[in-house]
Amino acid sequence: MKILVTGTTGYIGKRLVPLLIEEGHKVVCVVRDKLRAEEWYRNEPLITVVEADFLQKDTLSTIPKDIDIAYYLIHSMSNSSSNFKSLEEECAINFKNYIEETNTQQVIYLSGITNDPKLSMHLSSRKLVEETLASNKYALTTFRAGIIVGSGSSSFEIIRDLVEKLPIMVAPKWLDTKTQPLAVRDVLLFLSKAIVKKELYNKGIDIFGPDVLTYKQMLLQFAEVRGLKRSIITVPVMTPKLSSYWLYFVTSTSYKLATTLVKSMGVEIIGKPSDINSILNIKPITYKEAVQLAFEKIEQNSILSSWKDSIISSGRLKANLHKYINVPKYGCFTDYKERKVTNKTKTINKIWAIGGPTGWYYGTILWKFRGYLDKLFGGIGLRRGRTSSTDLSAGDALDFWRVIFADKEQQKLLLYAEMKLPGEAWLEFKIEENILKQTATFRPRGLAGRLYWYSVLPFHMFIFNGMINKLVAK
Repeated sequence: MKILVTGTTGYIGKRLVPLLIEEGHKVVCVVRDKLRAEEWYRNEPLITVVEADFLQKDTLSTIPKDIDIAYYLIHSMSNSSSNFKSLEEECAINFKNYIEETNTQQVIYLSGITNDPKLSMHLSSRKLVEETLASNKYALTTFRAGIIVGSGSSSFEIIRDLVEKLPIMVAPKWLDTKTQPLAVRDVLLFLSKAIVKKELYNKGIDIFGPDVLTYKQMLLQFAEVRGLKRSIITVPVMTPKLSSYWLYFVTSTSYKLATTLVKSMGVEIIGKPSDINSILNIKPITYKEAVQLAFEKIEQNSILSSWKDSIISSGRLKANLHKYINVPKYGCFTDYKERKVTNKTKTINKIWAIGGPTGWYYGTILWKFRGYLDKLFGGIGLRRGRTSSTDLSAGDALDFWRVIFADKEQQKLLLYAEMKLPGEAWLEFKIEENILKQTATFRPRGLAGRLYWYSVLPFHMFIFNGMINKLVAK
């Protein structure tokens, strides 16, 4: 079958596409920016990548008409726009109108459980999208999931940060809110097994794991899996704003996403029972099993996707990566260094391992201090780390940088800074004729930008010098 997948660069989309390929389907991946499409897609004969934006109707003509099944995996968790709900609705309307002109017989939508009468803005938006996608031209199958648990998921990474960093937690009262976590493995099974299941046509089904847990219980069970002893005290006096700051400073999440999560965590996410498990022959695993499975993936360095790589984790990036790939030359300050490379393979591997647990090879304390300052002033800090310890692709988060271009064959890596800055910054590594060329570029914004550059210039002198020396060292 020919299957259209939207949200291809998202947490679920990146994991769903390989499953569909394994089953022999032809997959059309819709992305807003081809640079962010997975590199292996280019060499996979069953995959077609098209560039389109469902908020811009004139871009949709690139999508083929001979589609059999379509997945709607588009949503944002941290859009702070005042017209967020209308944008989500507009996106769904444009998708629906276009799909109705194709041969699509079924649309599968992943939504959230929306049974509580007091829904957050994002959950009510998900419900609106479900209503909008309903059509007489195709069958709509909606899966409403609760908290998704898996390596790289936002809930998993946030809980991990809290549990591993805080032996004792003084936490907000929403930690007593009940939910039904579901393993990402099971989410993917529901999505992939629903194809052309006519008994699921024009139905909305809640999908959830076997456990009903409070967020506090989730934290404590996570600690048990990790072999850690943790104490949690909940207090009723912590306001939503204080709760958001609490999440923001302790975890790797951005403040916008923390605010959204706090609003959603006050809502009980309990699913309505159905016979969906028997229809699709799926037996969801427990929360503890999901956590254990996630750590197995982490230990094997086989995390397929992470919420941190999504643009919503960005502090600054607002547009397509193409906008940042051409590093400006005029009106900029640069720090350029070059060294002869004696072992090209070793140097490339060092460059591709930079950041995260490896660090930045020189002046680690200063890099960490810069991360703490960034977090203090509302930035993302260094806590995002990196998804893979050895691989980099365009769009990946890398500490407080974003990967704009990564090609080992061309021996070039380009990063764009997402920390708080009075301007824009790029860091490029490139090997040409056995010479490693390392260039830091800063485009200042006003007087503040110029003052910033000169204030950090003394540190750049030895940090960047030390870093390039380590990269070429034998």
